[in-house]
Amino acid sequence: MKEKDAAPLELLAQEPESETQSATTPAPIPAPEQLPTPTDAPTEAFKSGFVAIIGLANAGKSTLVNRLVGRKVAIVSGKPQTTRNRIIGIVHRPGAQIVLIDTPGLHRPETALGRHMLDEIERGIEGVDLVAIIVDASREYRPEDRFPIERARRFSGPVFLLLNKIDKMPKERLLPLIERYRKEYDWAEIIPISALTGDGTDDLLKEIVRYLPEGAPYFPPDQYTDQPERFLAAEIVREKALALVRQEVPYGIGVLVERFEESEKLIRIYATILAEREGQRGILIGKAGSTIKTIGTEARKELEEILGAKLYLELFVKVQPNWRDNPAVVSQLDWRQEFEQLADE
Repeated sequence: MKEKDAAPLELLAQEPESETQSATTPAPIPAPEQLPTPTDAPTEAFKSGFVAIIGLANAGKSTLVNRLVGRKVAIVSGKPQTTRNRIIGIVHRPGAQIVLIDTPGLHRPETALGRHMLDEIERGIEGVDLVAIIVDASREYRPEDRFPIERARRFSGPVFLLLNKIDKMPKERLLPLIERYRKEYDWAEIIPISALTGDGTDDLLKEIVRYLPEGAPYFPPDQYTDQPERFLAAEIVREKALALVRQEVPYGIGVLVERFEESEKLIRIYATILAEREGQRGILIGKAGSTIKTIGTEARKELEEILGAKLYLELFVKVQPNWRDNPAVVSQLDWRQEFEQLADE
């Protein structure tokens, strides 16, 4: 990599720094219940299936998936179009296994990346047992709220409506909102929830299990996602970058893990943050490298916690003009496409 195209930063494992929690810190995610082994639960009594979570950007899809799984499997940001690939989160319950599919936010595609995201939504819905439409109930109803409803009409199975963010709305608004949505579609269930605090999520899980077919689990009891650690590392780096940069930069950010090396004592990760313009590169690096250093430090700390190992993280920032409209680059950001390409070689 040419020196003018990349700004390296070496971040060795350090002792955690003390941090203070803000008043808006989400409620702690409870530990997931353990799935009984097949010998503990008869196959005929066990239920399992796939549930696609779809909705507009910032409706809370990824926050909900993390809440239900009981650990972080999808990155979260207040900026639109954070989720770009479908992500599986596996919920283990006594007598049931729920395979959640977190999908990108529904939107009108304008780039190759946008078209890829809509394709991920369609793939996420294929063959599932249940679709859950999630909406932000804390804001006023808008014309675009019909978009996920129209998509639900093309699904032949049961469809749930999840009214999210009830912690941010007056209680007297809830019943009129339910009645409004009830007129829009013949929902299997309408369930008010708060993905952030956990309110209503236990009821949601019970209702999902009730609708799932009987069958053996699809995944072992110690697996909570299908994404490889390499992809998760790229996503965590992108999440930290999204939290630190200005509004016009996030859409142009992509992260590629160039090398992921594991040893008994240390995991070494070398990643490149893509920017579309030189100005974005400057913002990502920051004055005297301050921004990229913060991105790396925060990403390393969280990855060490998730992976349970010490980490060496080296970040680069590279300008790749119009990468979002380049299908070849977009495909590199999707680990499933990478695996398919390797399998074909």
